[in-house]
Amino acid sequence: MSITLTPANTLPADGLAGTLIGRAWVPGDISGPSPVVLRPEGVFDLSERFATLTDLLELSAPAQAVRETPGKLIASVEQLLANSGSTFDSSKPYLLAPVDLQVIKAAGVTFAASMIERVIEEQAGGDAGKAQAVRAVVHNAIGDNLRTIKPGSEQASRLKALLIEQGMWSQYLEVGIGPDAEIFTKAPVLSAVGSGCEIGIHPQSQWNNPEPEVVLAVNSRGEIHGATLGNDVNLRDFEGRSALLLGKAKDNNASCSLGPFIRLFDETFSLDDVRNCVVALEVRGKDGYVMHGSSSMDQISRDPADLASQTLNANHQYPDGFVLFLGTLFAPTEDRDHVGGGFTHKLGDEVSISSPLFGSLHNQVTHSGDAPHWTFGVSALLRNLSARGLLSR
Repeated sequence: MSITLTPANTLPADGLAGTLIGRAWVPGDISGPSPVVLRPEGVFDLSERFATLTDLLELSAPAQAVRETPGKLIASVEQLLANSGSTFDSSKPYLLAPVDLQVIKAAGVTFAASMIERVIEEQAGGDAGKAQAVRAVVHNAIGDNLRTIKPGSEQASRLKALLIEQGMWSQYLEVGIGPDAEIFTKAPVLSAVGSGCEIGIHPQSQWNNPEPEVVLAVNSRGEIHGATLGNDVNLRDFEGRSALLLGKAKDNNASCSLGPFIRLFDETFSLDDVRNCVVALEVRGKDGYVMHGSSSMDQISRDPADLASQTLNANHQYPDGFVLFLGTLFAPTEDRDHVGGGFTHKLGDEVSISSPLFGSLHNQVTHSGDAPHWTFGVSALLRNLSARGLLSR
């Protein structure tokens, strides 16, 4: 069963008051992806001025530029959403993930609670059945109030020395309270799926979970121009067996979802709103199972601007910009099927990630091999833009 998107289950609490941009596949003589903006009058194609979202975000004031660009009406908001997701009519516009040439990056272990869960995964060797016993040992040694410790501080160094003495130091604590954040590439350029689409879990994984996160939109100069929501789908058993399996734990077909739209910074929305927002999670299974969770950004150990600067700096540039998952406080520990088994996804789970100023991102779980295969890459995008005459400017 596919997820039906509507304005009521997708848009922010203040509706279209903010500057909401994204991407849609637009049919025509030559169909292709276009940057779009949502307005009360409908959804407008901005490609005549901006061939890609990257082009738009490279400007110093993208929200102002969007307002100054009339665009071409392609559908009402209701029509676009209703035709989006895992099933759609290709003769009508449908929603895509709101990124194109940006590199998809992620920061890990940025919240104390989830940092401790990563330590537990490591100590349990990726075995969900051992996690409950290990959790008690880890909490006894570390506690659960690490959020009061500033990463890289003298206090953090003293704690590191103490934990090493106790044999409880971990690579996850190193990036959680050490001076250097964990920044990794979550997924290839153009591989993310949008709201309403299926998300992929590796079929060999027996212990996995959604990771509801805020995702920054950053240009090549390191300017943060807005944010969206994301699901950094995670395989706890793969990563728990070995940190060297991070790529396999994080990057599979349809394992990264973004959306529904990027909300640009303007008079209605700022980086401080990102710093203080709460991200809610709901998982509904076909078996009647329901799980709720939340992640409060004011609990983050590192400031979003610091994480962005640790991603792009004198040592590493991104000429087309990047989007950056900021990590999550949420790490599910409740049992789903049996005592001590913890939480893991089942096929058909509906995952909803929401926050009042962002709206809601909806996806349904399938195996990564059964999700629609990723076929439209960078070379296909360039050929498409060229055929539509959008690279001649």
